[in-house]
Amino acid sequence: MSITHLHDADSARTAATEFRNVFDAVANEVGRMIVGQREVVDGVLTALMAGGHVLLEGVPGLGKTMLVSSISQAVDLPFSRIQFTPDMMPADIVGTNVLTEREGGGHELAFQQGPVVANLVLADEINRATPKTQAALLEVMQEKQVTVGRRTIAMPDPFCVMATQNPVDQEGTYPLPEAQLDRFLFKLVVGYPTEQDYHAIIERTTSGSQVQLSAVTDAVTLRRMRAIVRQVPVPETARTCAIRLVMGTQPNSPYATAQVNANVALGASPRGIQGLMLAAKVLALRSGRFAVADEDIRAVAVPVLRHRIVTKFQAQANGITADDLVADVMAGLH
Repeated sequence: MSITHLHDADSARTAATEFRNVFDAVANEVGRMIVGQREVVDGVLTALMAGGHVLLEGVPGLGKTMLVSSISQAVDLPFSRIQFTPDMMPADIVGTNVLTEREGGGHELAFQQGPVVANLVLADEINRATPKTQAALLEVMQEKQVTVGRRTIAMPDPFCVMATQNPVDQEGTYPLPEAQLDRFLFKLVVGYPTEQDYHAIIERTTSGSQVQLSAVTDAVTLRRMRAIVRQVPVPETARTCAIRLVMGTQPNSPYATAQVNANVALGASPRGIQGLMLAAKVLALRSGRFAVADEDIRAVAVPVLRHRIVTKFQAQANGITADDLVADVMAGLH
């Protein structure tokens, strides 16, 4: 199917159906390994299909690493895991020139690329590395390329960074600055499993049987899905809803609520509106529609905006979260 023109109803409907089939196939295959956490799985796949990056926040042991590894198997893409530590340097991520011996004698400088050169990159405990090292990764996320000396390496396509951080143990960590958090399309909170999920976890992880995942799609298909996402139209009403929602997080804007004015120091940036549009387009396609609706915007608002809002100290002292403020803005929109 050509993705150059999807303006007629039949081709648009076919594109939406293909997208939903691919998305569901990957999610179901990953679900054979990951117990529960369907919202998190859908969120990570949404970021992958939209061409964005995702930040996963949760305590250790909830399967975040296994999730990314399972997705790489289901989509048949190379996967790289980087364990961030305080002593890690930027060269440990992007690569460096190393001195090697020639076969005939003597030495020469050879470039050894870093683990960031992969389709799917898991940045484990990203807040444990120093700001200098964090910046090296986040630059690659934005530019989709890495420059070492005079050498420039383009990241493979598709490219997606999935970073994790522990929200509890903050000793010896370096929280990501707001400008760098803004690079992530989603911030997803990974919660504890349900009682029923624990039964399945015991069965899958402590018995003799092992789950073997199969590739249900590939890089070529993912690139086509990303192209389809970009062509989903956004009606004026949905666009207006998204704009007012983002402006509503900005203190003293025409759409800011009293709660926002009192508790927010910095609201969402223009990247927030871009994130809303892309995520809502994916959700529309997953629903079998080739047009974004207001409910799509509202459904993705919290994971897209929660990490782009900086609250004041009094909000933190009163237990008012960014999630609460996004909900408050949505409640005030008509």
